[in-house]
Amino acid sequence: MKWSTAQVAEFFEQGWVVIPALFSAHEMACAREAFERLYVTAQQLRTTQNHAGAYFVLDAPPQGEVVVKRVVWAGGAESALLDLSADSRLVEPALQLLGSDHCEQLLCQAHFKMPGDGVSFDWHQDIQHRDKGPGTWQDLNGRGSYVQTIMLIDDMTAKNGPLKFIPRESVRGDAEGRIFSSHYDYGTPMEAATAATQFDESAAVTITGERGSVLFFGPYAVHGSTSNESKNSRRVLINGYAYPGANGRVYPGEGAGRRLPRA
Repeated sequence: MKWSTAQVAEFFEQGWVVIPALFSAHEMACAREAFERLYVTAQQLRTTQNHAGAYFVLDAPPQGEVVVKRVVWAGGAESALLDLSADSRLVEPALQLLGSDHCEQLLCQAHFKMPGDGVSFDWHQDIQHRDKGPGTWQDLNGRGSYVQTIMLIDDMTAKNGPLKFIPRESVRGDAEGRIFSSHYDYGTPMEAATAATQFDESAAVTITGERGSVLFFGPYAVHGSTSNESKNSRRVLINGYAYPGANGRVYPGEGAGRRLPRA
């Protein structure tokens, strides 16, 4: 699973790399079954809470289906997702990019965008979710110390809430591409005026792909996504791998922060 020199360069120079069809149709069918069970559980829970080793972040209207914003450490409730997150097809490239023989897995999140649920994410950098103040994060390898992956459980199309990324060359940040304050509340939108002075939004690249494809990106990649305006679900499994010792926070979920070695 070692990446080529060109792929590594693309990751650091552009900010992300997409690997099509990294996982099989059968593997994604099993993952979709796990996501469907999580969704059913969320409808029964109806309020944000810890449950079965995972943390369900939910928004329940007075009537109708619960909006499932995310399930944090989803593998705690569905072991098949935890197995996927430890697969060498994800971990080996992450270790190569981190420059380490092992990593600490901080995230195993199930993200849902169901038709018409309104879930979207404003422009942000994931360093904003890792660094929450003194003692919570250190960039120990000097290149972000973090690799995030997004596995497409469903096909991601132009209409069902796809991810959008700003190429690093269009970001007016420091040498590593940092532009936003680290101390950032999850989900708080950036002011449009601030974003306009920091990157060229017209340069945004829309990421689409078939189920089983995986997107790798670093903590300074500027990205966001729109809401699902289609009739089809757009679900993804997000996994995050940190350089050993970089993280100083305790993440929700039974087993979060586990050590993953090279295969």
